[in-house]
Amino acid sequence: MSEIPRMNYHFEPEAGWINDPNGLCFFKGQYHAFCQHYPHAPKWGPMHWGHAVSDDLIHWQELPIALYPDMPYENYGGCFSGSALEKDGKLWLMYTSVSKERGQTQSMAWSEDGIHFTKLSENPVIAESPLDPENRDFRDPKIFPYGDSYRMVCGAGVDGLASVLLFRSDDLLHWSYVGPIFQSREYGPVPECPDLFPLGDKWVLLFSRMDETRSVQFIVGDFDGEHFTAEGFQQPEIGPDFYAAQSFLDGKGRRIVIGWLFNWNRPVPENAVRVGALSLPRELSLRNGKVCMAPVAEAKTLLTAEDDCVERCDGKLLVHNGSRVLLELPEQDVKAVEILQDTLTREVFLNHGEVCCTFYLEK
Repeated sequence: MSEIPRMNYHFEPEAGWINDPNGLCFFKGQYHAFCQHYPHAPKWGPMHWGHAVSDDLIHWQELPIALYPDMPYENYGGCFSGSALEKDGKLWLMYTSVSKERGQTQSMAWSEDGIHFTKLSENPVIAESPLDPENRDFRDPKIFPYGDSYRMVCGAGVDGLASVLLFRSDDLLHWSYVGPIFQSREYGPVPECPDLFPLGDKWVLLFSRMDETRSVQFIVGDFDGEHFTAEGFQQPEIGPDFYAAQSFLDGKGRRIVIGWLFNWNRPVPENAVRVGALSLPRELSLRNGKVCMAPVAEAKTLLTAEDDCVERCDGKLLVHNGSRVLLELPEQDVKAVEILQDTLTREVFLNHGEVCCTFYLEK
């Protein structure tokens, strides 16, 4: 059985499993991407934080594991997803720690160099879910500055009610609960990997729904520091292999988003050494009220307008993965096509990111 080829333009681990991107940031002149990682086999296991850095968002260097599940409050699922923020020259990570005794709680670690991290002795810094005392679904904290203080959104769920919860802090270490900014019974049990950020003259709430759609949702609206007012749902990415997206602001002022390039339903090949990758970084913009995800400028020379997976026939543009049609649009509505071809995958961007389709090739 032949070895599965490596991909050329996507970060993959040397070995093992990765899923959600975590702690995306620009720190000390480099792009940092952490991710959920199980280094011992190409399958999900107790979560570590894998780590890679890049100078150009295209070529990534894998670094030593940043967080190991080595504390009592991480003795069950490990170190789940979270985020990063620079403060006073240090890089701070906030992540979900999972233990048998406490369930899902929120913990923090810090670093001077962005490589070696020290966990706080006070962990977990948030030990109880405001919704469920058993802390069964309370995860994926995303921290961000707001005025002269900080905010954090976190996904939660109980009894079928999915919620994005908002917390506030003056020092990044001590957190108080503000309340839910989004609740619904229509988008799966837990809004995974929530993110809240300004874009243009609006705010955008981003989360991944873990029900049968396994899709990334964007909600455009307004935010006043305590309340988010939704104006409408959008789903610019319709491919089956883009999930758990997280955004960050880079040194050029761009809002960049990266997703997990795989999906839970995809079978792992028997001869796999590694599983999962990170998507091409995309620059977010708001055009006529529509969230768009265009390839970052650094990728422009890698893109093509033609591929066997994109066909035009009978006045329609079709995107397929080799075995089934994933997207169908009137050809007259498509003004631009950009495709990133890699050994195992395709990322298709239509009209400069108004519609995206990310997928693994299938026979």
